[in-house]
Amino acid sequence: MTNSPDPRRFAHVTEWVFDLDNTLYPHHSNLFSQIDVKMTAYVSELLQLPRDEARALQKELYKEYGTTLNGLMTRHGIDSDDFLNKVHDIDYSWVDPNPALGEAIKALPGRKFIFTNGDRGHAERTARQLGILDQFDEIFDIVAAGLTPKPARETYDKFVGLHRVDTPNAAMFEDLARNLSVPKAMGMATVLIVPRNFEPTFSEIWEQDPTFEDDVDFVTDDLTSFLNTILADIG
Repeated sequence: MTNSPDPRRFAHVTEWVFDLDNTLYPHHSNLFSQIDVKMTAYVSELLQLPRDEARALQKELYKEYGTTLNGLMTRHGIDSDDFLNKVHDIDYSWVDPNPALGEAIKALPGRKFIFTNGDRGHAERTARQLGILDQFDEIFDIVAAGLTPKPARETYDKFVGLHRVDTPNAAMFEDLARNLSVPKAMGMATVLIVPRNFEPTFSEIWEQDPTFEDDVDFVTDDLTSFLNTILADIG
């Protein structure tokens, strides 16, 4: 399912901003499920809760604070480095290398960024496994964001200010529609990445954000093909 890009929306783009998890690698890789399990275990151990209660609290924190980390820091004052190191101790071989995606990103005109609510180490290991790490100019992670996650406006402002991103000439790719609201307001073209063969029944997995549908310019379940279509149009 690809909503073909309008060449007029990308002809001027020189700043390409990509979320990491479930965006640069496909949802069916299921990599983030390992992190999810680790976060539940962290909450369980920290608060001495049974796993089902820990998982319910983890999801509550995520919904209220944007990330489990932000919620645990706010409510329990945890050490962010300890949390990030433990939850990203995962098996990256679950992600298949994607040389075609690397070639497409390399061919895009201008600068390329990873902008993630994870940490730099996780981003680097994931992008290296994909075989695309060398195609990015910078990684903006949760630490650079001052531990305030997307979709907080201040986090996008920090990213734009730090890297002097020309937002009217930028495009952002994300798997959560709510994280495209601020980029859209900043003038970026916005692309929502959904699971392969996306169906409405996937809404719980995708965490569908119907409130933010107007902030999404394009939708695709195949990032590589979408980028190649852009390259054909602007080439």
